[in-house]
Amino acid sequence: NLTNGWSTNLATASDDWNVSVLKNEVVLGVGNDNCDPTAGSVEVCNGEYSENGWLGIASIWATRGKSAHITQGVVMLNDSYFNLPRYNGDNAAAWRNLVMCQEVGHTFGLGHQDENFSNENKGTCMDYTSDPDGTIVGQPNNEHPNQHDYDMMTDIYAHLNGTGGGGDGGGNGNGKGRKPSNVGASIDLKNPASWGEAVKQDAQGKNSVYVRNLGNGTELITHVLWAPGQEEEHHD
Repeated sequence: NLTNGWSTNLATASDDWNVSVLKNEVVLGVGNDNCDPTAGSVEVCNGEYSENGWLGIASIWATRGKSAHITQGVVMLNDSYFNLPRYNGDNAAAWRNLVMCQEVGHTFGLGHQDENFSNENKGTCMDYTSDPDGTIVGQPNNEHPNQHDYDMMTDIYAHLNGTGGGGDGGGNGNGKGRKPSNVGASIDLKNPASWGEAVKQDAQGKNSVYVRNLGNGTELITHVLWAPGQEEEHHD
């Protein structure tokens, strides 16, 4: 569900994450103004969501208990920032690759490797940075996953190669059978009040992970990537 060239960044992220044990396939959405969750899929959308502090969010619906698994996800990319000179200059592609890769990674169940914008890049998109391509201070590039991310994916999805529990069996991950949507479509993910309770803070002390109990053993988990220096605006 992408416009403004974002489909190129999604294709890059898809190729990057397909190196892992979990395979994905990009399919055409119905328009970037429709980001309703779809069971068994991740909806990826962009739009001018206002200068509210965040570059991107990733929300996943997860069941708990013995057969805990992720059932669906939504990624939203905030063009209100990506249209600004800071994110739309010579390193625009690097910023877009970083945020797309990171938010998609969250929908697979990954957390951040580091949440400090000021320290040296770890060479992974799952790392906060103010220098995504590493050109400002000559440090590693943060536009793609690294081996640690792939190792974590192997740990998370080890059950796909077994016979017990989770993932609905088989585990080919080809995503061809799109299932019914609208489970959670009434939740306005653009509104921080819909994210639930903050359960984790980043190195700046800003809330970075929220959890909302939806009942019936399901939780909505939202990861937020605040724009460097803009984190306080999320209360506006």
